[in-house]
Amino acid sequence: MFKRFAATSLAVMAAMSTAQAAEGGGSIYPHGTENYMVGALPPPGVYGLLYANDYTADRLNDADGNAIPVPGFKVHATALAPRIVWVPGAKVMGGDLAFHVIAPLVNLQVSAAGQSQIQSGLGDMTVGVGVGFHHSPQLHSAVGLDLILPTGGYTLGNLANIGRNYSAIEPVYAVSYIDPNGFNGDLRVGYLINQNNKETDYKSGHEFHFDYAAGWGMGNGWTLGLGGYYRHQVTKDQKAGVDQSNSNSSGLALGPSIKYDSGKGWFVTTKWQIEQNVKNSTQGQALWLKAVLPL
Repeated sequence: MFKRFAATSLAVMAAMSTAQAAEGGGSIYPHGTENYMVGALPPPGVYGLLYANDYTADRLNDADGNAIPVPGFKVHATALAPRIVWVPGAKVMGGDLAFHVIAPLVNLQVSAAGQSQIQSGLGDMTVGVGVGFHHSPQLHSAVGLDLILPTGGYTLGNLANIGRNYSAIEPVYAVSYIDPNGFNGDLRVGYLINQNNKETDYKSGHEFHFDYAAGWGMGNGWTLGLGGYYRHQVTKDQKAGVDQSNSNSSGLALGPSIKYDSGKGWFVTTKWQIEQNVKNSTQGQALWLKAVLPL
């Protein structure tokens, strides 16, 4: 089993988990990326967002969630992922049209069984279109369609790869409830439809997942609470069109989450998430930061 883990590449979009299920392990989406304000589209204009991530793991789990004894196994990934959002002011079905692009810059180090490799550069980019709705001053939502592109570096046989060498289509729904002096709740739900890796003739299974945050507005711009993610691979991986047994991955994460809103058009969120109940992937912990400002 470990031969597949080592030989198929460990991959990151904005620096996340790796291992088996979904080829090379992990997912093409960096689980836990989103936090507070995920479903609240800003007014017309151009906005810059920056996601920063530091992920570490020294445990690799099998299909039952048990640790696999891999000598010297460790993953350390860091990423800076600039994102540009453009809200042109056009209306679609009563909502505001928006476009976005994400270009992650990744540094990935993987060690296992006496081997080690470091790769750095541009990861797999995301482009997307969506429509945002403002139902009330507190309640906001958005629907969209993202396309994740195989722009990251990939070499068959590498221990560490920062690209997955296949694309994915993802319908997305997000909702935010915002109260500066009360409950705040956020949810981003996605369904990853992975495409075939032509280099290996391998197709990772479809994946349902969501990022979430829940907290309480303390006044003066501060919100304190919890955040994380849940993921579950719905279909099996396929090799040359044949289903691969025990290939479904799953897991969740939970940790403290904080937001500061300046009230002047920019805000920052941060969270520390600890992965739990992971199957067919690495299990570790991550520090996330998101900053948003008008350009």
